[in-house]
Amino acid sequence: MTQTPQAPAAEPLLANVLNFRDLGGLPAADGRRVRPGTLFRSGHLAHATEEDAAFLDSLGLHTVLDFRNDGDIAQEGPDVTLPGVRNLNIPMTESADGKEFWRMVRGGSPELLRTTLGEGRAAARMVSTYRAAITGKTAEHGRVVHTLAEGSVPALLHCAAGKDRAGLAITATLLALGVPRDAIEADYLESNAPHRRYRLKRSAETTPEVLELLSPLFEARADYLAAAFEALDERWGTTERYLTEGLGLTGPARERLRELLLTD
Repeated sequence: MTQTPQAPAAEPLLANVLNFRDLGGLPAADGRRVRPGTLFRSGHLAHATEEDAAFLDSLGLHTVLDFRNDGDIAQEGPDVTLPGVRNLNIPMTESADGKEFWRMVRGGSPELLRTTLGEGRAAARMVSTYRAAITGKTAEHGRVVHTLAEGSVPALLHCAAGKDRAGLAITATLLALGVPRDAIEADYLESNAPHRRYRLKRSAETTPEVLELLSPLFEARADYLAAAFEALDERWGTTERYLTEGLGLTGPARERLRELLLTD
């Protein structure tokens, strides 16, 4: 049963849950807007304090969708338990990829990072990742929108930093709600706010050069999301075909989704 959403207060500054925000208010189909208190995004919940957990509990969440893989969860830990809330894990990347990524980020030497990420390779890696995800993770993104349409709201969607995997799952959801691409981009770029950024911890040497090499991996850049939209257009031609052919979102399911998540 869907719980009654709470009206959002001023955005909280959570101690150990980064990049949290309510997507309520975004413009959507037919002059409507995303309903406040029904769709949230954030980084992982593994390190939530008691106060953080109490706030999350106050949202009346039905479902938390976690897009991390086993490697990410082993690195950060499982999400905090919220009473009465369903936790649904939909990995958006392979576990081996997660282990390799965190090994490089947290322990890679400056020499390794220069070779792997230098001279624009980090940004190119992100562009490639976004293109591959929007075309290659349609089953997962379709599961997200169908889960929401089936009444699993209010919902919180997150990955590790709440930027990339969560960002593209949110993108798919917002497209299904009729949110224009420029509004999706504006929300996506909110992940760059200093208080939202992932707190990188390294066991190896950390210098200004190292931070600069790693920075493209932890930034939200308009070019990344634009690459996803470009790949979508190349593959399906229109957002409509992406929703119906890519995500399998039929007219009735889309209307249910919009009824649940939109308001006048």
